[in-house]
Amino acid sequence: MARPRKFDETHALTAAMTTFWRQGYEATSTRDLADSTGMGQSSLYNAFGDKRELYLRALRRYYETHTAEQTALLDQPGPAKDRLRDLMVHAIDGDLSDPEASGCFAINASVEKADSDDAVREEVLRHFSTVEEALAATIARGQRSGEIPADRDTGTLARQVLSTYYGLRVLARVQKDRNALLSVVESALSAL
Repeated sequence: MARPRKFDETHALTAAMTTFWRQGYEATSTRDLADSTGMGQSSLYNAFGDKRELYLRALRRYYETHTAEQTALLDQPGPAKDRLRDLMVHAIDGDLSDPEASGCFAINASVEKADSDDAVREEVLRHFSTVEEALAATIARGQRSGEIPADRDTGTLARQVLSTYYGLRVLARVQKDRNALLSVVESALSAL
């Protein structure tokens, strides 16, 4: 007799995150979530609540994994512009290698749900704010070292890089020319 599979919350959240990320909130059915997590529909909702609550938990899981990875790239030692370049190139390469062209889950949630759901907006804002803060810290390091002129406002520069970074994430869903995307990176860095 087969033993029942033990509930693994991390696995289930990661599977739900991937499903929402690839399909979007509206296109994801309860059946899709049950299939991807390996849980029955009633077990899924007993563990996570309704579809919206599971979506919010999936956004939090994305924050814990992907947003943390983005900020960790910026927190590495080395010149600030190298750290900024590494962040953007890492995103370009990840997006271009994704056969489903899923892009960034936080951006996708921003476009699909943030205008109609305050809790989703708050989660997306947390993602964007965390990356912006990490960018500002990296730029400030570059200003202290003399790599980036110190006479420019750090917050403004961080938002400029943030806009370029997220713009690249959107553009990479349709623009498959890596060199064209890299030229945007170099242009943004030279403007600092």
